[in-house]
Amino acid sequence: MLSILIPTYHYNVYPLAMQLEQQALVTGINYEIICLDDGSFSHFNTENQKINTLANCKFIEAKKNKGRTATRQKLAEIAQYQWLLFLDADTLPTHSEFIKNILTEINSDIDIIFGGIVYETTKPNKDKLLRWHYGKARESKSVFERQKAPYTSIISGSFVIKKDLFIKVNQLLLQNAYGLDILFTAHLKGLNVKVKHINNTVYHLGLETNEDYLKKTKKALDTLYQLKKSKAIRSNATKLLKTHSVLKTLGLASVFGKLIKNKTHKIEHHLMSSSPSLFLFDLYRLGYFCSLKF
Repeated sequence: MLSILIPTYHYNVYPLAMQLEQQALVTGINYEIICLDDGSFSHFNTENQKINTLANCKFIEAKKNKGRTATRQKLAEIAQYQWLLFLDADTLPTHSEFIKNILTEINSDIDIIFGGIVYETTKPNKDKLLRWHYGKARESKSVFERQKAPYTSIISGSFVIKKDLFIKVNQLLLQNAYGLDILFTAHLKGLNVKVKHINNTVYHLGLETNEDYLKKTKKALDTLYQLKKSKAIRSNATKLLKTHSVLKTLGLASVFGKLIKNKTHKIEHHLMSSSPSLFLFDLYRLGYFCSLKF
């Protein structure tokens, strides 16, 4: 009935698989858990091999790194059930009835179920504060908040989807680029699929360092730039794109980009401090995007 699919790379996913196995066994459903390592050849995979000892569970090591999108596609293709639960390796259910709650909501009238992402209340070390602050403020949303924008509120770290729908949409994204979630949700919206938001959260545990998160942010903006330039997404798909369009119409986009670029060092120094401003982070992201040549 349910295929639980976990793409991973250089991460110990055994504790997650073990908890999911225990929850699935209690429900008595037909299930499988498949974890696919994307060619990391990590020392963690010694521990991950224990997944093969769990009931209806499998750990697979790819011989070549193909990226997150291709890894998910492979997982979906080998899954034997028609409902897929995708979980990132660095997530963990916040309660013991996570699987049970999903089963309660699954029905033919729904295409996707999203239960929400939360972050631990305890502050991490200073070198990971930016990602933590951003996650708590922008990603941890109530069901009511998510329902206002049902498609853009979906975060791919934890969601349930029909197998045929996922394969249909995800195969349009098969490129090794970071930040394709926006294109995925844009396709879902275009197909007018039925999304249900519920309160069934997971913790996002794998916080990047401030430095790594800023690098990933730029990669995601580079991808957004390519999507915008190729007209794969609309100019109003995100708040950042809307603001960029206004600045461009006023002839101020390149000016703003240069202004932020000249202040980059000072802004990054603040963003790596013990009290990073998300408003400044928004300006930083917008400025970087405006500096790209359209």
